[in-house]
Amino acid sequence: MKNRDGKAFLEALEQLEKEKGINKESMLEAVEQAMLAAYKKHYGDEESVEVVINRATGEVKIFEIKKVVADKDLYDAALEISLEDAIESGYKKAKIGDMVKLEVNCEEFRRNAIQNGKQIVIQKVREAERQYIYDRFKAREHDIINGIIRRIDERKNVYIEFDGIETILPVVEQSYSDIYRVGERIKVYVAEVEKTNKFPKIVISRKNDGLLRKLFELEIPEISSGMIEIKSVAREAGSRAKVAVYSPDENIDTVGACIGQKGLRIKNIVDELNGEKIDIVVWKENMEEFVSAVLSPAKVERVEILEDNETARVFVDNSQLSLAIGKNGQNARLAAKLTGIRVDIKTLDEMKEIADEIEE
Repeated sequence: MKNRDGKAFLEALEQLEKEKGINKESMLEAVEQAMLAAYKKHYGDEESVEVVINRATGEVKIFEIKKVVADKDLYDAALEISLEDAIESGYKKAKIGDMVKLEVNCEEFRRNAIQNGKQIVIQKVREAERQYIYDRFKAREHDIINGIIRRIDERKNVYIEFDGIETILPVVEQSYSDIYRVGERIKVYVAEVEKTNKFPKIVISRKNDGLLRKLFELEIPEISSGMIEIKSVAREAGSRAKVAVYSPDENIDTVGACIGQKGLRIKNIVDELNGEKIDIVVWKENMEEFVSAVLSPAKVERVEILEDNETARVFVDNSQLSLAIGKNGQNARLAAKLTGIRVDIKTLDEMKEIADEIEE
């Protein structure tokens, strides 16, 4: 590698470090290993060889590493050197048993090694870049990140840039109430980050329940400080959500804290979710009380937890049935998801029929 080529090479690595965050030293070590592998492939691996790239000039040097031995005639030339020859090679103070480095003069190899090692270097760069991307997003897994929408393809996938790294918000992870515009900033939830043989698998979402949970933590200091705990979240993105909150301190108004003064806190969250309606309920250890609260705004007359402990039978007045079930069953679905058990809603008339059947 000529001196000017070496300097250009170092400058390219420095630029790579600035733009991609890939450590320059690790890349230099990768290049040295690639060239060493190419040398051994060409000349054999009997010898102990070291490839060194000068960190200031980029100049490449190749050294044979040999052990100094006494016998001038009987030694392994691939791994050893006589004391006399070591002294003649410039090691004036060499002693038997020392390890010496002898520069190998092979300009032809230098040129070929650079070419042969090129693909290995490219691979190392890609591996380092993938690792960098993985590390960046893994550190933010299950958290909110803020990016800029760069483009939207014909399939409606949204390409979002985060500090120079572009990821895809697929249609399946989009909230139907969102409107995506190129150039606008957007918050997304990092749902999953996983290593693969190629590019890291990064799942970002606008419909994941975790987005709502994290928005509550961002907007409500009592939650981020631990004074109030989010027990569970149920969400149908873009339409409606229910959040169960709890505080061991009875003096804290959990629902009021989440709503905020003049409703400002919850308004900020609703605005971020483009009008998604959010019900906040107080978590109850008693499942009957909890189910009753979760079905708000419907008024519940009675709740029975069946023997399987997986079903709550809820009784409401006839006038409250449609409200309890919700449009297209949404209120009941969210209640079941929030409580973790099946919710079976019946009217008071049906309750009487069940009671009559039991008596019979």
